[in-house]
Amino acid sequence: MRPRSRTSLVTASLALALTAGPLAAPVFAASGGRPAPAACAGTSAPDTETLSAALAGIPADDVTAALVRVGGRGAWHGAAGVRDLRTGAPALERGRFRAGSVTKLVTASVVLQLVAEGRITLDGTVQEYLPGLLTDAFEPVTVRQLLTYTSGVQPGVGFGDSTEEMFPHRFETLTPREVVAAAVAKGPGYTPGSRQTYGNIHYTVLGLLIEKVTGDTFAHQARARVFGPLGMRGSSFPAGPDPRVHGPHNRGYEWIGGELVDVTEWNMSDRWAAGDLISTTADLERLLKGVLGGRVVPPALVREMLTVPFDGARYGMALERFTLDGQEIWGKSGSRPGYATGAAATPDLCRTVVFSVNSTDARSQGLALAQRFAFPAFTR
Repeated sequence: MRPRSRTSLVTASLALALTAGPLAAPVFAASGGRPAPAACAGTSAPDTETLSAALAGIPADDVTAALVRVGGRGAWHGAAGVRDLRTGAPALERGRFRAGSVTKLVTASVVLQLVAEGRITLDGTVQEYLPGLLTDAFEPVTVRQLLTYTSGVQPGVGFGDSTEEMFPHRFETLTPREVVAAAVAKGPGYTPGSRQTYGNIHYTVLGLLIEKVTGDTFAHQARARVFGPLGMRGSSFPAGPDPRVHGPHNRGYEWIGGELVDVTEWNMSDRWAAGDLISTTADLERLLKGVLGGRVVPPALVREMLTVPFDGARYGMALERFTLDGQEIWGKSGSRPGYATGAAATPDLCRTVVFSVNSTDARSQGLALAQRFAFPAFTR
């Protein structure tokens, strides 16, 4: 049989979604929520017209569902698209999704709590807390350097560089220790602290550090220290290699070999403390407010989080700094097959935004999706 083109495939899939019922492809948007603090009175309202326009026309070739949640002054939320292309059921605004590297904000919060408790220090080393993990080829690597992506530890092993390469291995398991062992075997990439190279490996090592220092699992520490105190009831980590997204969720799809493939079920255990979080837009809003507002990380350590390690660096601890329309913004994006996520806020929390997009090319569309679904929340 001759393979169908991408255009014909998506036309057939979306035709089903758009004709399955009168609510198959809704666009829903609403304003409201708790009033912003008086200190935010000078903050402009989000560009809700542009945000609403961004949701129009979904599902489409590149996006099957999108959820956007804006907090602070001028709270707003919206959803569009479908939950499942097979049935055309409408997208779930409160659905769960794979948050990808936004996980790092949870991991950084747990580590900084341990710092606040005096159980570790920012300038303490991996060699001290995890003896034997790194070889003698490594100079001392500090907790601060892991948090700021300046450790010099190289990326670990994986199942490929693209969704298409990884797809046949989606139910296989790489443990965090296997990932780190492969990274250590490569030797250091550079002198710790001399460069900033974003990557998962720094936070995978931090996950191991959390478990060693607490004598507990990383997932339980995240629940006890972050999810529970902030009321993040829709957030969790999969049990080991469990490939499912438990609870209500919108399914994820990717183009693989010219076919639009359901990629919702996927073992993400190798991403672990760096990218295995399942969450909701409301929960990630709680996370932003809880961390930057000093509820789960002491204010003095929040200031450390929002400090880049040297001139020219883009990241503090977990979060990336950027400027939009004259505003300082800190945020984190994440992607897993079929799911692209972003969470960002001004330091004073007068504006927050979280989006989850079921992108059919999630790994490469990050900036374009942020420009479409997040930037209008900060424009004047």
